[in-house]
Amino acid sequence: MIGIIGGSGLYQIEGVKITREERLETPFGYPSDSIFVGEMNGKGVAFLPRHGRGHVISPSKINYRANIYAMKMLGVSKIISISAVGSMKESLHPGDVVIIDQLIDRTRGRVNTFFDEGIVVHISFSDPICEEMARILYEAASKVGARVKKGGTYVCIEGPAFSTRAESMLYRSWGVDVIGMTCYQEARLAREAEICYAAAAMITDYDCWHETEEDVNIQSVLTVLKKNTEVAKELVKQAVSMLDDSSMSCSCHSALKDAILTDPAYISEDTRERLSLLLNKYIK
Repeated sequence: MIGIIGGSGLYQIEGVKITREERLETPFGYPSDSIFVGEMNGKGVAFLPRHGRGHVISPSKINYRANIYAMKMLGVSKIISISAVGSMKESLHPGDVVIIDQLIDRTRGRVNTFFDEGIVVHISFSDPICEEMARILYEAASKVGARVKKGGTYVCIEGPAFSTRAESMLYRSWGVDVIGMTCYQEARLAREAEICYAAAAMITDYDCWHETEEDVNIQSVLTVLKKNTEVAKELVKQAVSMLDDSSMSCSCHSALKDAILTDPAYISEDTRERLSLLLNKYIK
């Protein structure tokens, strides 16, 4: 099963047969919306609009844990994320796609882990994006004719407001490529859930640093977003057709191996039950 997380409407892709809606309850509550389960190019897919249908959930209020855990419950082993972002570099233009490979977290107070109570787990997160998945997304974007950059750093801000000009200039001084509000939590939780995760960052604007371009506002974002959505749909279709379990040799699916620090004897039954989908592979 291949998971796709994106904006409202991404599940409406020509050639996709949606067979059911799954409204799942997880140990962490409910996901952003029902998950649309179906088939694309002969492969099982599960679509989730991260902000809910109608875009009703702010980035700060998304239940990231429930979203990723629900994907795990459905048997998803890979997640393709489609995310609208601002460009932080002159060379990256609205309409371009960046297949990110690094993340910086500038959010405040969001829960970033499944293991915050009754158990301590230290995953490796030096390379937060699945390299093999990212390669496939890059090749897929190239095949559908997108202007695409392979590799890039995504700075994740709290939102829902866009950056101040001073913040935007600070992030540019760090050398980041794009700015957004959602990918960090998704990537980190996917790694804890041992799910491959890669993201196509779809550029809609120049944030507010550019001297000759209009400062980012929702009207300008929506104009480019409509064009980007069509590119995203074609990218997803192409990527799904290229994904093959037999060719994946990454370590994402063993991320918890040797990462659990807590002595099993001290892990309560409640914790074991709540996290059974993640722990049963390692703790009996």
